[in-house]
Amino acid sequence: MPSVAFYTLGCKVNFYDTEAIWQLFKNEGYDQVDFDEQTADVYLINTCTVTNTGDKKSRQIIRRAIRRNPEAIVAVTGCYAQTSPAEILDIPGVDLVIGTQDRDKILPYVNEIQESRQPVNAVRNIMKTRVFEEMDVPDFADRTRAFLKIQDGCNNFCTFCIIPWSRGLSRSREANSIIQQAHQLVHAGYKEIVLTGIHTGGYGDDMENYDLTDLLWDLDKVEGLERIRISSIEASQIDHRMLDVIKRSDKLVRHFHIPLQAGDDTVLKRMRRKYTTEEFYNKMLRIREAMPDVAITTDIIVGFPGETDEMYRNGYELMRKIGFSEMHVFPYSKRTGTPAARMEDQVDEEIKNARVHELIDLSEQMQLEYAEQFVGQVLDVIPEGEAKGREGSGKLHGYSDNYIQLVFDGTMDMVGKVCRVKVVEAGVNESQATLVRVLEENLKSAAM
Repeated sequence: MPSVAFYTLGCKVNFYDTEAIWQLFKNEGYDQVDFDEQTADVYLINTCTVTNTGDKKSRQIIRRAIRRNPEAIVAVTGCYAQTSPAEILDIPGVDLVIGTQDRDKILPYVNEIQESRQPVNAVRNIMKTRVFEEMDVPDFADRTRAFLKIQDGCNNFCTFCIIPWSRGLSRSREANSIIQQAHQLVHAGYKEIVLTGIHTGGYGDDMENYDLTDLLWDLDKVEGLERIRISSIEASQIDHRMLDVIKRSDKLVRHFHIPLQAGDDTVLKRMRRKYTTEEFYNKMLRIREAMPDVAITTDIIVGFPGETDEMYRNGYELMRKIGFSEMHVFPYSKRTGTPAARMEDQVDEEIKNARVHELIDLSEQMQLEYAEQFVGQVLDVIPEGEAKGREGSGKLHGYSDNYIQLVFDGTMDMVGKVCRVKVVEAGVNESQATLVRVLEENLKSAAM
């Protein structure tokens, strides 16, 4: 039986794409082996290019695969493959470079290369692609949440970001195909679906009279689905129709990830973000009116070119005023090929790092304040497994619908089931709870 090993760098979408490519290999009779443990006949590296470091890490992994088995076919896909195919083919031992499209052709290429042993560059211009590439993932190993990719690409062209060049323009997956896969995932026993994409909230931008709001209402009708989570959405995409779903849907969870990136209007403008701080703040108020107790998490880029101390302070105050339940804080890093990398007034690394630390402290403080509101309350959690680092202690961990990580005493047969727990103690990264009862049997094991 031929074997394949995968290595995925980067975001959730890449992990989804790798799973989809694995289905293709599985259907061809391949066996999946661990990238570092065993030698494989085919190595597939799914690369990331969001930062210069992403490129470097991708190259290191490609070389590692070639060393593992010089006889193997080494195939490289993903964002770095899309933007720099020649750079990758320059690495001796690479057999196939295929970008962020045409993944269904990987196996025919692999078979062809096995015959000819000639390297192939199969990367095409992504900017010409207007159709979403259908790739189903019926099951996820060791996951209690299923990811469902509904969109690819992005039209925003923020000045710090290379992604439109590696993923192309926004294209949406056909609604009936999404609904069909949702039913399939529920049938496989998943209670929670995470809608994911490169610019998830842009779903439907390329469609007539159908958008994310319509899709959410259609998913709301899927029998047996308990939770719908959106991986990320822009503030500007939450309009009055979306607010109505947020208010009335029983399945949409109380958690939104809404990237702010910077809390100062001058910086936002230079980033080419499509909102002002006032618009963003008001939108957060609207969301909280529609869904009290909602957790709002965000992304922040610190030290964007030209960010003065005053601009940073404005941001700090805004973040505190909004009261996020968690912030993902990144120091700005130059991405070759983007307008921001060419801007004059780059911020000193030491200043960036000091600001990052201050914002991480703020994030932890807000995370604790958010969790503290729920002490004494009862929440539903779908345990994902044993609490990390405490294997064998009888402690399980999982997320509530509003994204509080809860740890409580339970048994492994509860994993994947909906459990009702009472929060007894709030913490920064995890809170402690006690089990009230298990709500229902897990369908996943039953369905298999």
